[in-house]
Amino acid sequence: MGEFLPYGHQWIDDNDVEAVVRVLKSDFLTQGPLVQRFEEAILETCGAKHCVAVANGTAALHIAVAALELDSGVEGITSPITFVASANCLVYNGITPKFADIDPRTYNIDPQAIQERITERTRVIIPVHFAGQPADVKQIAQGARKRGITIIEDAAHAIGSIDENGSRIGDCRNSDMTAFSFHPVKNVTTGEGGAITTNDDALFRKLQLLRNHGITRDPVLLSQNPGPWYYEMQEIGYNYRLTDLQAALGVAQLSHLDAFKKRRREIVARYNQAFSNLPHLTVPFERTGNDSCFHLYVVQIDFDAMKTSRTQIMELLRKQGVGTQVHYIPVHTQPFYRKRFGYRDGDFPVAERYYGRALSLPLFPKMSDGDVGRVIDAVRSIVEG
Repeated sequence: MGEFLPYGHQWIDDNDVEAVVRVLKSDFLTQGPLVQRFEEAILETCGAKHCVAVANGTAALHIAVAALELDSGVEGITSPITFVASANCLVYNGITPKFADIDPRTYNIDPQAIQERITERTRVIIPVHFAGQPADVKQIAQGARKRGITIIEDAAHAIGSIDENGSRIGDCRNSDMTAFSFHPVKNVTTGEGGAITTNDDALFRKLQLLRNHGITRDPVLLSQNPGPWYYEMQEIGYNYRLTDLQAALGVAQLSHLDAFKKRRREIVARYNQAFSNLPHLTVPFERTGNDSCFHLYVVQIDFDAMKTSRTQIMELLRKQGVGTQVHYIPVHTQPFYRKRFGYRDGDFPVAERYYGRALSLPLFPKMSDGDVGRVIDAVRSIVEG
């Protein structure tokens, strides 16, 4: 058995290390020039007008919602199949979280289900590009725009993805903002880190304030300017700054994104070919025209039909050196959401059925062909019995 294969892993090469070392030898470890350079690199990748880099993906979602200055008690809609931050960012801002069920094939939030959940109190929708597959934001926007509802894309999984309309995730063609995460298991990493893109000048200025304690030194924004020392705190903000160390790694990582994407798609294609005809297992579905930078490879396994459990399958794979994970436990079933908002089992049946059969297999670009073959052999040996 070779080395243990986790479900996801970063790929740091010598160029990445050298980029960080250069910053360590420079004058600025934080609040220097590399953050802006990283923001510019994200804009080159995504095609939006503005970018604000922040400390992590949760911070990106938090201040994206905060920048809207919505009244406490209004509602926001997101997917139940996501990391909890997609909904928590609403709660942080005093907004009641609502969920819409997922599409049974893509596992992304269902645009029709969103329409059924919109009320007169809905102010924001947060579609999640699950596993790197673009959600149908264009269709979601068609129903939301005419009601004055803001759209914030949660693209934590999806930098590098392109939707069926040729829109790069993060260009904000059909949304107000897009939030990214650069955790080590994501498509590119800064260690921890995040960013928000937008085409809206006012939102951009607000995001910059919120990232840095609500403080500005911009002479255009100051109410007075008695001297070069002067600054103003104009909002209640946060210390959500990204460091130059992280930004340097991010710039280097973005230069690898095309190669990372190519390798991820090669692995997905090989998995699909190997698993498509296995009994009791369903491979991921990709919408025609989408060019997804797959972050996760999630299969659906009918554990009941196999007369086994997910825990048993995970343990058998682990013994063969193959790590797995479950993405995600439906957010509405978490104890906090049950107690605070009254959600119950059965509220979102498609999401719950998906969760009951979901299993994420290893997918990261550093995997060799031999690693991919090991995963295939291990899965086939267990599923075929």
